[in-house]
Amino acid sequence: MIWIKDNQGGCTYKCQMNTPIVRQPPGCQHPDWKDHWESIYAEKNPAEVSWYQSHPQHSLSLIGDTGIGTTASIIDVGGGASTLVDHLLMEGYRDITVLDIARSAIEQAENRLGDRSQQVTWVESDVTSYAPGQTFDIWHDRAVFHFLTLEHDRECYLKTLNKALKPGGHVIIATFSDSGPNQCSGLDVVRYSPEALSQALGPTLRLAEILTENHHPPSGGLQQFVYCRFSRNA
Repeated sequence: MIWIKDNQGGCTYKCQMNTPIVRQPPGCQHPDWKDHWESIYAEKNPAEVSWYQSHPQHSLSLIGDTGIGTTASIIDVGGGASTLVDHLLMEGYRDITVLDIARSAIEQAENRLGDRSQQVTWVESDVTSYAPGQTFDIWHDRAVFHFLTLEHDRECYLKTLNKALKPGGHVIIATFSDSGPNQCSGLDVVRYSPEALSQALGPTLRLAEILTENHHPPSGGLQQFVYCRFSRNA
């Protein structure tokens, strides 16, 4: 393992010599976001966070429904310690990028995957300031977008998404539904219906598929999610 420091004031990265590395500066407008999520992952193991899933069935189903197959380039926004990357690797996907604001979340996933982590590009970045180094067939986000409670932050997110998504690409976003909780991990969220989410993302993305989920966090209770798959015109 080596440590790489971004001399322009960015984050420090833990990596293996042959692991693809993307250096991104921290979200300059929201340094408190990083502190919050680093503390969450420092206090809990991956199976204890409220959004944990051992088998992300809806995400995998919607990725499969794009029809692109295992040659698809995929970015998992806020993927951190999620097990989605494990399942994608098992299914044969090889062009996978995982982005998370918390280095500790990325490290948990790397440690879990072992040598397989070298097949993944890991990006430590605030998505609202992420400068994508490639474009993607599929943009996947489970439970990041709903934390963006200010319009300006949503605009920054969409600017990044539009730069990162290929023509004809697909966007899969899961948020708390309009009957879901008002908060998660001590933060306020915006709840969405499929129609409200479609309006928030703008006219360049066409709503293609909707799934709902009653998610039971490890600590108990119920979180009602809505998953939407959008397609972009070629």
